[in-house]
Amino acid sequence: MEKKGLIHIYTGEGKGKTTASIGLAVRAAGAGLKVLFIQFFKEDGALSGEKEILRGLNIELIRANCRHPIFTKGRTDIDAVKKATLETYGMAKSRAAEGGVDLLVLDEIMSAVNGGWIEAEDLLSFLKNKPEGLEVALTGRSAPVELVEAADYVTEMLKIKHPYDFGINARKGIEF
Repeated sequence: MEKKGLIHIYTGEGKGKTTASIGLAVRAAGAGLKVLFIQFFKEDGALSGEKEILRGLNIELIRANCRHPIFTKGRTDIDAVKKATLETYGMAKSRAAEGGVDLLVLDEIMSAVNGGWIEAEDLLSFLKNKPEGLEVALTGRSAPVELVEAADYVTEMLKIKHPYDFGINARKGIEF
C-alpha cells in the first residue's frame, strides 16, 4: 500500500514558519526522502543561512528570484513578481506531477496567494489532485480558511514579541 502524503501549514504572524519547514525538510532528507524546497520571494544571490545548508544536504532548492513588494518599499516591478511567482509555482506543480518527490515545501506561498499572484482555488486543486504519496508543506502569514480546512496539520506561529518591533533588523544566521 502506498503511503498517503499529508498537507502541512505553518502560518501566523510569529517567527518560525520557514524554520519549521526547514526542520521538516531536514528530517525527511535524513530519512532518505527526496525533498523539493521552493522559496517564493527570495533571490538566489541573496545571503541566506538556509540556502547553502539545504543544498549541502541534497535537498533541491529553487528560488523564485524576486522580492515581495513589502521588502522593497514599492521599488518592485509587480509584473516581474507575478511572472516569477507563476513560473516557479508552475515548475513546482510539474515536478510534483512527474513523481520522484516525497516532500514538497512551498515556502511563502501564502504571500503569493494573498497578493493575488496565485489563486487559492488553483492551489486547492493542486493539493486535491497531487500524487497520493506526496507530502506538502505550505508556509506564510494569513493562510486562507479554505486552505486551512484542506490541510491535515495546521500550526500557527503566534508573535508575542519580536526584536523588529524595537528597531532590531534581521540578523544573519538568525533571521536569514
